[in-house]
This record gives sequence, structure tokens and C-alpha cells, in this order.
Amino acid sequence: MSFLNDNASFQQKLLRWYQSSKRDLPWRNSNDPYKIWLSEIILQQTRVAQGLPYYQEFTNKFPTIHDLAAASEEEVLRTWQGLGYYSRARNLHKCARIVSNVLNGQFPEKYDALLKLPGIGPYTAAAIASFAFGQPSAVVDGNVFRVLARIFGINKDIASASGQKYFRKIANDLIDPDNPGEYNQAIMEFGALCCTPANPHCPECIFNDTCQARINKVQGKLPVKSKKTRVRKRFLNYAVFKTDKGLYMKPRTEKDIWQGLYDFPVVETAAEMEEEEGLNDIYALFNVQSPGIPESVSPVYIHQLSHQKLSARFYLINFGMFEPVFKDASIRLFSHEEIHDLPKPVLISRYLNDYIF
Repeated sequence: MSFLNDNASFQQKLLRWYQSSKRDLPWRNSNDPYKIWLSEIILQQTRVAQGLPYYQEFTNKFPTIHDLAAASEEEVLRTWQGLGYYSRARNLHKCARIVSNVLNGQFPEKYDALLKLPGIGPYTAAAIASFAFGQPSAVVDGNVFRVLARIFGINKDIASASGQKYFRKIANDLIDPDNPGEYNQAIMEFGALCCTPANPHCPECIFNDTCQARINKVQGKLPVKSKKTRVRKRFLNYAVFKTDKGLYMKPRTEKDIWQGLYDFPVVETAAEMEEEEGLNDIYALFNVQSPGIPESVSPVYIHQLSHQKLSARFYLINFGMFEPVFKDASIRLFSHEEIHDLPKPVLISRYLNDYIF
């Protein structure tokens, strides 16, 4: 790898840039592995501007790993609400309980040991090992892939196992062994602020005289990433059963989207249904013997997930003083005050804000 002949120069340029350009973020002012781990889990698939308020709420509500471990899963999911990818929150809670109860509140210092904890993959393990414990483990995230691919003109596919292995080898060869945490922060920050996915700041880039992507005018083509994920379309017909005391909701317990969160009883169909057809199916599926009054039918809500497009319609059915009985014991009546405190998908909160609260 001839382009790695002068690692020291690359490291020095990057670290000088970082000292003058880095953002002041709260987790950077600490070497506490708990806060570093928390920030890295929150920032997966999440922009800093969106993740920062969640980080602050988590550290205020759960100031230590023991506080987070002692919380209920429902409380953790409620605090996470709106961030998406809820498996991150469930693994966050599992990991907290292991570290608190099994490891006496101490995160492992070594990369390989960190990888054994729930929800901690190669990137997060490297971040904790280097930021908190000074271990020379290189972080490789989307920013790092992009910086390395462009500066060194690497056209390996970052979606392939061989491509990821290649980039990790280069990243670990380049890391500053004397200052690995600062170096890792620097290269990620450089990708986030300068070598951006669209419209990179090439004229003021510290590597603009040697960057292979700039020289060859292929910034928009690097890094190479194949395997575009097919988006699954789903059609959800929600039964919002209403009484004078509140609404009926249920937890999602199956291994699907939003596990552990609360939504309404639902009929999922292969295509969008007409309003009357949807209402009939709801009555039939939930064995509603004494039909309530259909109070409103919402327009279709579109909710985009990473690999799924949801089309949802909500049928509000008012039973007044009558309380229906359902075969599914998990369908329970909640007051409006209780519903406010339940962990809910953003889609459900949107509907509640539009039609109920």
C-alpha cells in the first residue's frame, strides 16, 4: 500500500485540522466509557443535531450505567422514542444490565471483549476502546469509508466483506498509536464537516493537492457501495377503539418493527383497502359483537423506515360507555394520561396528535 508511506504526515495534518475545526460536543469532554458508549449508540444512523437532545435526556435521567440498568425496558423505550431503530434501545438496556450486574459497572478495555456485549459491533468497540482507554483500534464508519476512499482513490465496495476488511486494514495502519482517540475523532469529524457525502468542501480541504478523488474528479463516485436494499411496502389498518375512559392499545411483542412499543390493534393487508372494506375486516378480526360508532377514518399516513414504506389508515370507533371485550388479552384500555407515558412509534404519536389529543 504505497499511499501509506508517510503516515505521520497524514496524522499530523488531520490532528491540526481537528484542533481548529472540531465541534464542542459533550461526550468529547469525557473519557467515561459509559457516556462514550451511550453517545455512540445514539448516533448510529442518526445526525448529531438529532441525537444530542437524546444524549442529554439519557444522561440526565440515567446518570450512571447502574441507573440505566435499573430502569424498566418500557422506560428506556419511552426515552428513546422518536430515534427509530428500536433494537438499539433494547440492546442498550441489555448491555447496561450486563455491565452493571455482571461486570461491576466496568466496561472492558479491550476491543475483543467489548465486541461480546449486546449491541456493540466493530465500530462502537473501537470507539470505546480508543476514546476511553487509549487502545489503538481504528473506527470505521461511513465518514471514515468516504475519507479514505476519496483521498486514496480506493474503489473497493464498502458493502462487501472483502471491501470492509480492506478499509479496516488501512484505517488501522493509519491510526496514531500515541493518540488513537483523538485521531479517530479527527477522521470522523473531517468526514462529517469537510469531506461530506454531497458537495464536499474540496477548495479548502487540507488534502486537496493529493486527494485522488479530487484530482480525477470522481468525488461523487466514491466510496463505491453496491447492494441497494429493496424497500418493502406494508399496509396497516389500525383499529382505534375508543371509550369514555380512553383508548385500547397493545404492546408489539413479535419480532418485527417497534418491538416493545405500543400501538393499536391492526389488520395488515397486501394492498391499500377501501374505507368500508377496512372497517368490515376490523369488525370481523377483533370479533366486535356490538359495533361502536365509526367516528372518523383518517387519510393514509406514509411512514418511511430504512427498508420499509408503511401506509397506515386509522379507524376511530367510539363505544361510549360500553367497554368491548377482546380475545387478545394484550389489548388493554389506557387513559389519555397513561398513553402519554407509553413508548410509542412516531407514526402513532402523529395520529394521536392529529385526532385525539
